[in-house]
Amino acid sequence: MNAIVYSKGRKRKARGFSIQELKLAGISIKEAKKLKIYVDRRRKSCYDENDETLKNLIKNVSRKT
Repeated sequence: MNAIVYSKGRKRKARGFSIQELKLAGISIKEAKKLKIYVDRRRKSCYDENDETLKNLIKNVSRKT
């Protein structure tokens, strides 16, 4: 599970998900760390692809518990 960032028109892996993306998915920073999701506090951008990735992850985690 990797976050995606567009840099110079290309898609590349990001260091982690932005705080805004976590908020849209309904995850706090503490919960993200418990789930071993990397958080990049420096990033301000928010991409729909990353939001969908986080929502799918939450669905999979909730099914297992």
